[in-house]
Amino acid sequence: MGGMNDHREASADPVPAVSEEAGEVRRFWAGLGLPGLIDVHTHFMPERVLRKVWDYFDAGGSLVGGREWPITYREEEAERTALLRGFGVRAFTAMLYPHKPGMAEWLNGWAAGFARRTPDCLHTATLYPEPGVERYVRDAVEAGARVFKAHVQVGAYDPADERLRPVWGLLAEAGVPVVMHCGSGPAPGEHTGPGPVARLLARHPRLRLIVAHLGMPEYEDFLGLAERYEEVRLDTTMAFTDFSEEFMPFPRRALPRLAALGDRVLLGSDFPNIPYPYPHQLRAMERLDLGADWLRAVCHDNAAKLFAVA
Repeated sequence: MGGMNDHREASADPVPAVSEEAGEVRRFWAGLGLPGLIDVHTHFMPERVLRKVWDYFDAGGSLVGGREWPITYREEEAERTALLRGFGVRAFTAMLYPHKPGMAEWLNGWAAGFARRTPDCLHTATLYPEPGVERYVRDAVEAGARVFKAHVQVGAYDPADERLRPVWGLLAEAGVPVVMHCGSGPAPGEHTGPGPVARLLARHPRLRLIVAHLGMPEYEDFLGLAERYEEVRLDTTMAFTDFSEEFMPFPRRALPRLAALGDRVLLGSDFPNIPYPYPHQLRAMERLDLGADWLRAVCHDNAAKLFAVA
């Protein structure tokens, strides 16, 4: 895996390598006849929070499975947005999440400001099971939030927590999608896995839930939930890559099911917190050999329809 980063580490000037990456990404989507990409799983958050996230990755913390996890795109905020635009990403998100009470509303305030100054970012918000959550989620929706992030692993909460019941109902009624990290990868948590999500969906079957990372490693269980609930979608974040296949491989027997759900799978990358160059995710999906129509839908058209991206 280290070889994939050599072109960034070997040169004192990263511009040629970034330009080469941008060219590769653009050739990918142009070859599919697309106007660009829509990436529903990218991370932007207050700088001091993001630096703490990077420190955690650098230390190989338990929530990343203790694995070596180099951050490929450790640039400043303006450079990171420029990179995505250079790749031809037409719309992206600011996936941010609290790990304790009293943090979500503050993060939502930051995200609203980021969306105002970054028009190609889908206004993102987050939540936590705590007093006042219904109020600040409603405020975020009324302020124009277009997608929410819920991180069951980091937040260490049950998505079926009673304190969140009115929130899920509110978001289902408003039709606002929620990207949820609920699978047990890269390391399991007390409330990760398909069980809590199944309980949530039994109560709120119209919730527009986007299962992050295809639910790795419980891929097939989460495919089953998508087959059962028509508003459940999955994002591709880190799935199929060499990094993930080493320890959480996608079962090849499930590829026909993934193909059949081609209208409800969305491109996600985890940029900038990925241990390989951005194009690798795209090529990893391409080598599944599910066809150009599937790739066009996943990389652009499904998200364009869901988020009304012109």
